[in-house]
Amino acid sequence: MSAVDLEKLRMSGAGKAIAVLTSGGDAQGMNAAVRAVTRMGIYVGAKVFHINEGYEGLVEGGDCIQQASWLSVSNIIQLGGTIIGSARCKAFTTHEGRLSAAFNLVQHGITNLCVIGGDGSLTGANIFRKEWGGLLEELVKEEKITEDVAAKYSHLNIVGLVGSIDNDFCGTDMTIGTDSALHRIMEVIDAITTTAQSHQRTFVLEVMGRHCGYLALVSALASGADWLFIPECPPEDGWEDIMCTRLGEISDSKSRSRGSRLNIIIIAEGAIDQNGEPITSNYVKELVVKRLGFDTRVTVLGHVQRGGTPSAFDRVLSSKMGMEAVIALMEATPRTPACVVSLSGNQSVRLPLMECVQVTKDVQKAMEEKKFEEAIQLRGRSFENNWNIYKLLAHQKPSEEKSNFSIAILNVGAPAAGMNAAVRSAVRIGISEGHKIYTVHDGFEGLAKGQINEVGWHDVAGWLGRGGSMLGTKRTIPKSCMQNIVENIRKYNIHALLVVGGFEAYEGVLQLVEAREQYEELCIIMCVIPATISNNVPGTDFSIGCDTAVNAAMESCDRIKQSASGTKRRVFIVETMGGYCGYLATVAGIAVGADAAYIYEDKFNIHDLKSNVEHLTEKMKTDIQRGLVLRNEKCHDYYTTDFLYNLYSAEGKGVFDCRTNVLGHLQQGGAPTPFDRNYGTKLGVKAVLWISEKLRESYRRGRVFANAPDTACVIGLKKKTVAFTSVCDLKKVTDFEHRMPREQWWLNLRLMLKMLANYQISLTEYVSGKIEHVTRRTLSIEKGF
Repeated sequence: MSAVDLEKLRMSGAGKAIAVLTSGGDAQGMNAAVRAVTRMGIYVGAKVFHINEGYEGLVEGGDCIQQASWLSVSNIIQLGGTIIGSARCKAFTTHEGRLSAAFNLVQHGITNLCVIGGDGSLTGANIFRKEWGGLLEELVKEEKITEDVAAKYSHLNIVGLVGSIDNDFCGTDMTIGTDSALHRIMEVIDAITTTAQSHQRTFVLEVMGRHCGYLALVSALASGADWLFIPECPPEDGWEDIMCTRLGEISDSKSRSRGSRLNIIIIAEGAIDQNGEPITSNYVKELVVKRLGFDTRVTVLGHVQRGGTPSAFDRVLSSKMGMEAVIALMEATPRTPACVVSLSGNQSVRLPLMECVQVTKDVQKAMEEKKFEEAIQLRGRSFENNWNIYKLLAHQKPSEEKSNFSIAILNVGAPAAGMNAAVRSAVRIGISEGHKIYTVHDGFEGLAKGQINEVGWHDVAGWLGRGGSMLGTKRTIPKSCMQNIVENIRKYNIHALLVVGGFEAYEGVLQLVEAREQYEELCIIMCVIPATISNNVPGTDFSIGCDTAVNAAMESCDRIKQSASGTKRRVFIVETMGGYCGYLATVAGIAVGADAAYIYEDKFNIHDLKSNVEHLTEKMKTDIQRGLVLRNEKCHDYYTTDFLYNLYSAEGKGVFDCRTNVLGHLQQGGAPTPFDRNYGTKLGVKAVLWISEKLRESYRRGRVFANAPDTACVIGLKKKTVAFTSVCDLKKVTDFEHRMPREQWWLNLRLMLKMLANYQISLTEYVSGKIEHVTRRTLSIEKGF
């Protein structure tokens, strides 16, 4: 969309009315979506209405439909559930119910409807839209409205946002609530792991997913579960024998004698066998007790998965989708099909609603007809990848033959949550490929000192949920110890290096590549897996660890905000880490509803600071009596945290007082989030498979010789695909002085941050979503995560 068009859009809502409702099962993040739709609607000049209790409120009308203001959605972003209520409504499925709903909308002049719910709710909205003209004709005949009113409101625009913790809506990468539900599941699994290890217990965990196994699959991948049941892929006949053999022979309890003191079995509530018969958690428990004699417990998670505060990912996703939904409604014409706003990689997209619904129905049909392979393919390529990677990593499969190649894996830079997940999957895939795998302690320094050990499959058991770096990590880069590194590469006959780390990892591998002319031993395959909370490694949109860090910062800010409730007017200035890169401050700022986030990349001066103080002063005159300002640690040489504190304290004297908080290293600690565990696992797998391929290509005359630029790469997620980019090519797009890429995709999120904080800004740089069709072919396209 052109800049001129977007500025027209800025007041295109004048005279229009938008209504938002939440329907079906609740999902964490719905409030963030309601907030974004409300504020963006008001921002474009429209009236915004909240419909309480979903379609039930739409049918009943009256007080259930209330006009919203900017302040009516303040301080809700961190709340789970939905503040406007959700209900399943039988009345709306009848013609009379929809006639009543149409009358209630016309009464308020509403012709734009944003529905947040699952496929049933969205299908109902589309039926309503198709019948709209006929419903208005009926209302005219019944003399409830005039012909002029019917002509004025002759068309209803519908936009859907998918709110479902199951992630069961085909065509969308992630639905609202899925990531938060995974957080709840992993919290339970991490807690259970400690008690299970104390008692040598087996746990059977039942998670939600009546028709879709996404939650079960991803939590199994993120926890390293020993066995998994999902509806899309029933176990083969005789699975009971295979499972019990895997869990440990009845006689000698193999798995426990190897040092593994627990078994975790994850089961989706809709799990079935090949004949379509349910597999229950109690049946699995009784089987394990009877066959193996293991002390076994069942935990049914139930509605715990729907509860709690939304994760950072869900808050940002919902905010982005809510903003896009309003733009889609403003652009809609009578010929525009009803659409669903979704996320593809890190870009907003619009998907034709009924195309998504049809493919979702096709999955159910395939499962009913027992075409299970087809069902997995229809779920999309990323679901299929998750399933294949889980099967690769869950159980050791002896390689058919040894490869004679050896790979060394090391961590470099500051610790980041998820590093251990990447090392674990890399070790296990390497062993499956027949390679000899070494782990190096303390980064490049350890490589120079010979702190190198060969590892086996079970040496990395239990690493998935561990924060920090199990291998130890240092910031030392190779040029200070190049000679010793080369000697140890020769001594241990290392053919490939897999370096998991931050900017130092990238810089270190670049130095090794540049030294290839001097040392032939460095003509080996090298790969960098980006892992840093700062998200400042070139060649990737996301680094392992940044999601965990954003969540840690967000949780701290939530508590800081809560501490001000009931006190006098107060502004908090919170300092985040990230070096010169403002990713952490920006994304955490969106997730907590910050009033401002100062970063190095978005230059600011004293006039900007003055307008921020004035903005907060105005805010304090309303019912909202607290403010939150985030500051990246290196955003400015002179406008330090202390300077901002003094400035805000002086300028806000008599209106508000100030407090500062430096979050520091708590952003580096903690258990990795489900995203970081799975992202680390996938990058580890893909990196080693790429290394294996390059080793075979580079093997000539009995040795590996690799000096082409494409033999030393950074693996990363770019938009929606995993890509390998040469470290030499990345040199051109890297700002080495400030240790970050020259261009960063997330800077366009700052428009959303400012708009949602009520700053009058230009939308000329906003990139609106494009229409993408959902077919079997598009679902089969390789997606990164």
